[in-house]
Amino acid sequence: VLFMKGTKSMPQCGFSSRVAGVLNFMGVEFADVNVLADPEVRQGIKDFSDWPTIPQLYVKGEFVGGCDIVTEMTLSGELDQLLEAKGVTFDKAAAEKIREANA
Repeated sequence: VLFMKGTKSMPQCGFSSRVAGVLNFMGVEFADVNVLADPEVRQGIKDFSDWPTIPQLYVKGEFVGGCDIVTEMTLSGELDQLLEAKGVTFDKAAAEKIREANA
């Protein structure tokens, strides 16, 4: 689940757009929650995770992090490892293309 500003098809901030873009490019099926639609959800997810910013990525109920952490994990291959460990299907070749483009 990606708690984000906007939706995966129409992000409303650059950070949300970056995380949704990575997940979409990698072929990850994920639900999106637009925190701009409900101020209580927006504050509630920050309180729940004890993390001050949006977006927030959760994989199978585990809080992963925000934009910077997801970006770092994508480039290091840690996101691939997490997705595999959690049984989440993704395009490994697409993940490698992201790393190659940022090398």
